[in-house]
Amino acid sequence: MPVLPGAEPYHHEGGEAGVLLCHGFTGSPQSMRPWGEYLAERGLTVSLPLLPGHGTRWQDMQSTRWQDWYAEVDRELRELRERCAQVFVAGLSMGGALTLRLAAKHGAAISGIVVVNPAVRMHGAAAYALPVLRHVIPSVGGLANDIAKDGKVELGYTRTPLHAAYSLGRLFRLVDAALPQVTQPLLLLRSPRDHVVPPSDSARVLSRVSSTDVREVLLEQSYHVATLDHDAERIFEESHAFIGRLAPTVGKKGSTTGG
Repeated sequence: MPVLPGAEPYHHEGGEAGVLLCHGFTGSPQSMRPWGEYLAERGLTVSLPLLPGHGTRWQDMQSTRWQDWYAEVDRELRELRERCAQVFVAGLSMGGALTLRLAAKHGAAISGIVVVNPAVRMHGAAAYALPVLRHVIPSVGGLANDIAKDGKVELGYTRTPLHAAYSLGRLFRLVDAALPQVTQPLLLLRSPRDHVVPPSDSARVLSRVSSTDVREVLLEQSYHVATLDHDAERIFEESHAFIGRLAPTVGKKGSTTGG
């Protein structure tokens, strides 16, 4: 299936500091593109991949699993490490879970991580119903577009494929168990009025990681997809300042590539 217009991956060849951006479950690079472009304009090398099964139609996700999504960001991270002196990883929602798993696995190879409304646990009836329900019905209503700002729309699926959602739960369990292995400097930004991921997920991340350089920022004016919401500019500015503090090479200019 062709990729939906606006859901294409984005890459920018910039300076010696690289950033890998990870989008969320049933979402696409569109939700992260303004963030990526902001960092690219300030001289960073940026990689924003399209995760397998995303950005086309929800049925295409049914045959993908968390291993496919993780393999894609892991591959992009390894490529960034070959080109950049320092590499950072940032993610929204499930992208936050992928970020935390990369941090736990790659250790000092990642200089710092940024997570926005990170999801690390399956909540409510879904945690118990999915193992059976996924064999009965293919999908339920979608999670996309939790945005407070008028006129902003997330390019995500209107249906949630249940085989993929079940696999997401398995990813969450692995990420949660490995949180103590996360040692990198951490910037966590969260929306108190998030209708998709409860505040307990962020609280769990903050309480279980082994990082000593930790900062939490509240996004008071935004819902879940804060990267497209009222606080988007603050996310961009805070992340750039965070990276700049840890990477003295930030600021070198490059040229734009990719879609």
